[in-house]
Amino acid sequence: MKVAEKYARTVEEATKAAIDELGVDKDDPNLEIEVIDEGSKGVFGWGNKFARVKAILKNDAEDITDEIIQKILSYLDLTGEIEKEQDGDVLRLNIIGGDMGILIGKKGQTLDALQFLLSLIYNKKKKDKAKIILDIEGYRQRRERSLKDMAIKLAEKVKYDRKNITLDPMMPNERRIIHLTLQNHPDVITFSQGEEPMRRVVISPKNQD
Repeated sequence: MKVAEKYARTVEEATKAAIDELGVDKDDPNLEIEVIDEGSKGVFGWGNKFARVKAILKNDAEDITDEIIQKILSYLDLTGEIEKEQDGDVLRLNIIGGDMGILIGKKGQTLDALQFLLSLIYNKKKKDKAKIILDIEGYRQRRERSLKDMAIKLAEKVKYDRKNITLDPMMPNERRIIHLTLQNHPDVITFSQGEEPMRRVVISPKNQD
């Protein structure tokens, strides 16, 4: 829930200012306007009292994503806090708490599924679309670092052995990390082969005989 409270000479002006701050349309079904004080003109210009209005945006998309996350945690008997960071059209959500492995799943597959669900809900509720990135205890950053290190080590092996190495099946975002890490490598190239969900990255020596 988001709240904006404004003062102005009239109820109409205060209402408009509050709605503008929330960044929604006046006809938004989740918007509720509360007139706290209608104000008064006073006498001969003396004793003027500004109108005071509170605008409340209920069931905002961010509130809904928080609610869903908390319900999932509660269902699994887990407790955690949600950190948020807005960077342009990217909304990052990071769940902080203990014993969150069940929400990450094998190689982050459960985490990716939750992220997809939250993205659908958020963008259905918001006019300004955003990319949702859901993380748990910084797992994605650790996983990215691990994949990059693995890619560099395997590239060296391919360089000296002159033989292809085919990695285990990966999600598209993880394959992308491997490709980007090695895209400028002087001695190897990468490509993907196979069909989802068994698509794999292949690291191959350049100028292979």
